[in-house]
Amino acid sequence: MTGRKPPGVSWESWTERKIREGIERGEFDDLPGAGKPLADLDKPRDELSWIHEKMRREEVALLPPTLALRKEHERTLERIAAATTEAEVTELVEAINVRIRYVNAHATSGPPSTLMPLDLATVLGRWRESHPAG
Repeated sequence: MTGRKPPGVSWESWTERKIREGIERGEFDDLPGAGKPLADLDKPRDELSWIHEKMRREEVALLPPTLALRKEHERTLERIAAATTEAEVTELVEAINVRIRYVNAHATSGPPSTLMPLDLATVLGRWRESHPAG
């Protein structure tokens, strides 16, 4: 524990001392990225750049629900193409259809939804054509 700053000592002096003591104890040795340049150091920054970077690292997107659903729909179609069983395809179709029906039924911000629920029989038929039984 670093303890509290003693009265009468400036924050800068106290902070610098704590850093120096940590260096002397080796607490900064072997940190990830040691000896490497900081990424995007020369990239232009604005006052919200740290928020954008955190959102990117945390894989958070603040898209309107209809646009987020479009991305989810695209990912689901990719997952359907890679599915190995009809049960997996059925589960994926049912899950995306729940999301599509929910977004279509509720007032949302952003552009309108243009997605309709997937027809399970059609999706399964296409999947069977591209995945012949071996």
